[in-house]
Amino acid sequence: MRFGLIISEALSGLRRNASMVISVVLVTFVSLTFVGAAWLMQSQISAMRDFWEDRAQVGIYMCSEVSAGETCVDGVASEDQIAAVQAELESDTLAPLISSVRFEDRQEAYDKTLQLVGEDYQGVITPEQMSETFWVNLKDQTQSTVIAEAFQGVKGVEEVKDQLEYLDPLFSALTVATYIAVAIAVLMLIAAVLLIATTIRLSAYARRREIGIMRLVGASNRFIQTPFVLEGVFAAVIGSLLASAAVLLGVQFGVQEYLRPRVTFITNWITIQDAVLVVPVLVGIGVLLAALSAGFAIRRWLRA
Repeated sequence: MRFGLIISEALSGLRRNASMVISVVLVTFVSLTFVGAAWLMQSQISAMRDFWEDRAQVGIYMCSEVSAGETCVDGVASEDQIAAVQAELESDTLAPLISSVRFEDRQEAYDKTLQLVGEDYQGVITPEQMSETFWVNLKDQTQSTVIAEAFQGVKGVEEVKDQLEYLDPLFSALTVATYIAVAIAVLMLIAAVLLIATTIRLSAYARRREIGIMRLVGASNRFIQTPFVLEGVFAAVIGSLLASAAVLLGVQFGVQEYLRPRVTFITNWITIQDAVLVVPVLVGIGVLLAALSAGFAIRRWLRA
């Protein structure tokens, strides 16, 4: 009976402060949606980085007829220079770091370039302008600097390029976007906490006569506080459930059905299963913040 009375008081408070409760729900919904989105964005970035680190290659470009570096003053890389690079890659120093090596000749490089730029450029570029290239897959991509240092200044080698260098700006931009989402989420959560506290104080003020009567008949502070805390928790639960639904729908329709078929070079997208793991975290954050802010607000009001 006592528990039923507490629930009844909490529901009554929700009805009396419907507009404020809706505000709490909306602020909680928006803030936790940003939290979930930031979490999943970081998960996607980590998955993409792991995927590309396993597949990224280090390219050792040999000199071509259009190379102008100091190591290419003798023109096109000779057979001896190519053989020397091959031998170095197979040496006891570098071989333990390498999982595989593929040599790409000028014709292969030329055909690949035409596939990228189109057959219209067939008369503009020639196979002789292409660089013969050693494509090196490392066991640990962080060791790419060792390869670069091993062939720095070597005659016949135009340059050494790590493919991850091209992806680092993308990862950095996505990480900055994640930080921005987190910052917005934090600001919105602070707004939600303050709004919950204000709502509870207004609700307590509106029921000050009832609270006075409850004190006179010997009701404990915990019994008086509990309905107000439940009001904040109910509103936060609704907001967090809406945020969870938004996150799940965003992954299903935004990622799985829209981005996945269109961005085919990324194969390891986050899934609904990843989003489901975020749901209890969002609900937990909403309930915890609501309970703490509501409890603190009503305790201060009762002491006033």
